[in-house]
Amino acid sequence: MLARVSFPHERLAANPHDRIAEHRTDDAWLEERWADPDTRVLVVSGTRIRPRDGRIDWVSPGEAPDGLRVLLGEHDGRAWFAVVVDAGLSQGARAEWTPLRGLLPHLADDAVALAPLVFHALGLAEWLFVTRYCPRCAEPLHPRRSGHELVCGNGHTQFPRTDPAVIMVVISGEPGAGDERCLLGRQAVWPEGRYSTLAGFCEPGETLEDAVRREVREEVGVRVGRVDYFGNQPWPLPASLMLGFVAHAETTEVSVDEDEIEDARWFTRTEMRELAEAGTLLLPAGVSISRSLVEHWYGGPLPGQW
Repeated sequence: MLARVSFPHERLAANPHDRIAEHRTDDAWLEERWADPDTRVLVVSGTRIRPRDGRIDWVSPGEAPDGLRVLLGEHDGRAWFAVVVDAGLSQGARAEWTPLRGLLPHLADDAVALAPLVFHALGLAEWLFVTRYCPRCAEPLHPRRSGHELVCGNGHTQFPRTDPAVIMVVISGEPGAGDERCLLGRQAVWPEGRYSTLAGFCEPGETLEDAVRREVREEVGVRVGRVDYFGNQPWPLPASLMLGFVAHAETTEVSVDEDEIEDARWFTRTEMRELAEAGTLLLPAGVSISRSLVEHWYGGPLPGQW
């Protein structure tokens, strides 16, 4: 039996925490854990955190400022919280505070094991930051259940949202026939040489497979037939679950929309490896599902990343 290949994005969810939802309303348990100096806390200002010495800074409860305490769960024998403080704290010193996308370089080595906790904290912080008033009656919302619910004075309850988004590597050619290619695109605002997989949001009443076909057709003009599920990754930027697919192209002529996509091109495996080694092709970060999709098609690790 062949050993299963581990893909880069799986490192972000390899050791998830126990969310212990049953304790979110247990005030005595929460206070007991908060009094434990071994408990770890992530301070979030708005939707940003402040790394220290190139690492994500988990502090003890005694070091944490006042704010909304959010129970994340238990991991490695400890309780883990986030404290969400006013966004103005990071607004006054933006150079010191980093949004989630900028934190990816800090999620390396041992820090990757704590990535699910970071994603949980920032996903909730983003939701709390943008969800201030009840969409049904416009009354102010107030947190409960350790930050996992919001309720207004009329009793309407709001829950965190997660938006399904599809991300796909588009491939063409028959395996072993020597004509296999992979389609990647780039946005105009990206640095020269940066290419990635295509992606987009699922629309109401649409299957995930049809979302893949529609997004590819809209962005690069390529018609897709078979769509194979690959895997998924939480991506709270601001509130997405990225669902990865391999999309099999039925046409290969590229016509970019010149709105979301500035350029798209087909790569053979040889071209991809040579350009990545030369540094003229910059592929997605090593822990992203986009990287996993590309390396899945390529058949192994590739050099270089954003």
